Amino acid sequence: MSFVLGVVFGIAFGLAIIVAFVKSENARSKQRTDLASGIAAFARMTVEDSRKIFTPEQYPSWVVFSNQQKLAWLNSHLEKIWPYVDEAASELVKSSVEPILEQYRPVILASLKFSKFTLGTVAPQFTGISIIEDGNEGITMELEMQWDGNPSIILDIMTYVGVALPVQVKNIAFTGIFRLIFRPLVDEFPCFGAVCYSLRQKKKLDFTLKVIGGDMTAIPGLSDAIEGTIRDAVEDSITWPVRKVIPILPGDYSDLELKPTGVLEVKLVQAKELTNKDIIGKSDPFAVLYVRPLRDRMKKSKIINNDLNPIWNEHFEFVVEDPLTQHLVVKIYDDEGLQSAELIGCAHICLNELEPGKVKDIWLKLVKDLEIQRDQKNRGQVHLELLYCPNGMNNGLSNPFSQNESMTSLERVLKNSAEGKEASPNGSEINNRREVIVRGVLSVTVVSADDLPPADIGGKADPYVVLIMKKAQIKNKTRVVNESLNPVWNQTFDFVVEDGLHDMLMLEVWDHDTFGKDFMGRCILTLTRVLMEGEYKDSYELAEAKSGKLNLHLKWNPQPIYRDH
Repeated sequence: MSFVLGVVFGIAFGLAIIVAFVKSENARSKQRTDLASGIAAFARMTVEDSRKIFTPEQYPSWVVFSNQQKLAWLNSHLEKIWPYVDEAASELVKSSVEPILEQYRPVILASLKFSKFTLGTVAPQFTGISIIEDGNEGITMELEMQWDGNPSIILDIMTYVGVALPVQVKNIAFTGIFRLIFRPLVDEFPCFGAVCYSLRQKKKLDFTLKVIGGDMTAIPGLSDAIEGTIRDAVEDSITWPVRKVIPILPGDYSDLELKPTGVLEVKLVQAKELTNKDIIGKSDPFAVLYVRPLRDRMKKSKIINNDLNPIWNEHFEFVVEDPLTQHLVVKIYDDEGLQSAELIGCAHICLNELEPGKVKDIWLKLVKDLEIQRDQKNRGQVHLELLYCPNGMNNGLSNPFSQNESMTSLERVLKNSAEGKEASPNGSEINNRREVIVRGVLSVTVVSADDLPPADIGGKADPYVVLIMKKAQIKNKTRVVNESLNPVWNQTFDFVVEDGLHDMLMLEVWDHDTFGKDFMGRCILTLTRVLMEGEYKDSYELAEAKSGKLNLHLKWNPQPIYRDH
């Protein structure tokens, strides 16, 4: 009996092992099949699919997504046809750039022309290409190019004293991105009406100048003047948003040419915590601002001597041709007198970040190089108010200073409102620019302060606030609150403001002592916000202080006055 039970048990146990083995193999087979399917799915996954799954922070630093394609085939063909390209392109570049050179010719020179211009025997290398589809309007192609060429370029320079200097341009090294735009798309071969070409980005342009049979230093400043002229000519003749239009099919392509699209208004308010570039004393900062780096379009602020927290409160205007790609650049320098100014830091903001007709109040961190935004060193910050006004935005606006009209854009009204236009005799409109003086009464209530830094030995302070209208130099002062780091004043002061657009309010917090006073911090306010909103309450952190903020209530009662130019 035991034998039979053993056989039955053995058979059952064996069957169980066989069933378990089969199930295990089936499970492993299914896992392998699922894994293979997963790998196949990953193989079909696009960059856009991966971006839906992972956030940018989840990618390792070495993962770079690029839309560029390599162009070994184009470089190979370009080397073969380069002699013919050189012959055609040299004449085209010469005829295009020479008038621009004459336009930017230094005043110390009587004439500046090419006596010889060839691009040499070394073809440029295209390192990548990307295609940008513009809906049904056209196709944009961007080609990244490097060129260490051996061109033969000789400038004939004539001075006013009758000295002729043939200057050779040598050792050209260039890196940039060229943009080709094929538009409009049509149903006739070759399927586009015109081609626009432009240098979208100039990453590097290095060259040397040498006088043939002479010395460049014979005329002081000549080398820098000619180099600046060449760079301006390149910037003004071909650098985006400038574009050259080549018609392919008959038609009117004037809409493709460079045109102003609006005005960027910039108020350079202040900077803080600038790096000190001087061994003795403090830096003497000034700012250079531009949208296009042309000498006649760059704006320079006044110099603030011996101050790492300068206040400028200056207003500038810039013509904008392409708000989608252009940006405002701000560079802060330390003035060195007769020597070259030293760069403290720079910053930029893309114009496509601005909402048309809305003032943007922004602090920008200064960096050493705009191409390398990751800068661990604290170089300071610059405070700007920005407003982009597209052309024709203000047609039909009524008087915004009317009490029945809410203000949505102060500078837009002040500079471009329809009330600044009047009809000419032939029925067209002319822009009669007028200076708008914004006059009114500013009521400032200093409510309280929070978390002021200790100023006395006992860890307390006796704070009071000095209010200053910077342009009018009108001052007021609150009462002293004894032994408090969180004082409450609730005092209101009225200021008659003659020019609200260009004035600003400064509030300085001081600690009162029997034999003097100690500075505790300050905050600086333009009047833009209160002019636009009429009334508001807000808290402002104290600059030049370890801690603390002021709680304020501002109200504006306007009395506009217009003065015709």
